[in-house]
Amino acid sequence: MKPKKQLIAGVDEVGRGSLFGPVFASAVVLENDAGVTLLNAGLKDSKVITAKRRAMLVPLIKQESKGWTLGQASSREIDTVGIRKATELAMLRALQRLTQPIDLVLVDGLLPIRPWKGPQQTLIHGESKSPAIAAASVLAKEARDDLIKRLSAHYPEYGLKTNVGYGTKAHREVLLAIGPTRLHRQSFLLKLLT
Repeated sequence: MKPKKQLIAGVDEVGRGSLFGPVFASAVVLENDAGVTLLNAGLKDSKVITAKRRAMLVPLIKQESKGWTLGQASSREIDTVGIRKATELAMLRALQRLTQPIDLVLVDGLLPIRPWKGPQQTLIHGESKSPAIAAASVLAKEARDDLIKRLSAHYPEYGLKTNVGYGTKAHREVLLAIGPTRLHRQSFLLKLLT
């Protein structure tokens, strides 16, 4: 009898340093051959590939993975519990949505997901070491960017379509001129607005 394959989920987050909107996380389960297929298609850390490449990779990641999910924590949660706990909440929510039991979680970065009770391993620069983490990075970034761009229609003054919530010079100037929306992270704006 063949031994059961270990199911490993890669987890990554995006939007941690943004001034606006939620932090997103994704969890992706890949088998080795799927990881190779995605790497051959140009999969890398979402921060170093073009938006066009990311958009092309999303359906391929979803097709090749054994499972993928998204989780998020709102700007209000970020203001209430802090960015680290909110990031962990987003990651935990993504992991809890996976339908199969996971044997190991690979987490991008230095910090473990403290509420996760199963085995996990942190990987600094994990997107370059694990195709599953790189895939999670791409799915989370595309989903978050898409949401922020849709929200930009309600808040056109802030340039969200291009800055996707990050604190560009123009975004900070608008915040100083007209103040934040209800979806801005108030805790991130304390120094800027005082």
